Amino acid sequence: MRKTILFILLAALTVGCAQRAFTPAERALIMDSDSLMYVTTIDVPADSAILRAISVDLTAQELASPELEVLLAKMLYTVQHPTQDGVGIAAPQVGLNKRIVCVQRFDRPGEPFECYLNAHIESLEGEIAVGPEGCLSIPGKRGLVPRHTKVQIRYVAPGCSAERTEEIEGFTAVIFQHEIDHLDGILYTDRADSVFVSER
Repeated sequence: MRKTILFILLAALTVGCAQRAFTPAERALIMDSDSLMYVTTIDVPADSAILRAISVDLTAQELASPELEVLLAKMLYTVQHPTQDGVGIAAPQVGLNKRIVCVQRFDRPGEPFECYLNAHIESLEGEIAVGPEGCLSIPGKRGLVPRHTKVQIRYVAPGCSAERTEEIEGFTAVIFQHEIDHLDGILYTDRADSVFVSER
């Protein structure tokens, strides 16, 4: 009987650890920041460590948390702010190593920004095309980067718990590759054929 109770308690503790919510430091970063979040840059050593780290999936508790709603709203505000004016942003760029990306869907009417949780690339398909890319975390530079023209992603949509897969083509596929690279500690400069100074 005692062994059974001990086993149940250990199992409950294991599940509790596996399904942890945001840490106090992560909650503070999310809740205490302005709507326009600080964007990490490769030139700052502490920022670079975040940008080069591998991001982890959100837990079930994090997916259902009010902090996540606030984070997504602030990421969307930040990427669209005139001081940034990006077409995508990943959570490491605002200081969190979580698998979250927000992407402008140029392949949809109105070209809306949408957020994708626990985002992973399932497959890269189509031809490889070289095109220009910039990054909010590498200011003052742009590069010519080879990317696949089609990508299949796996993700969880905000407010849902079930995983989905989606095939995306064209420029939007390039944005997804760039942003999901951020979740794996990869910057476009790692893949670029050339990098040059930009006036922007």
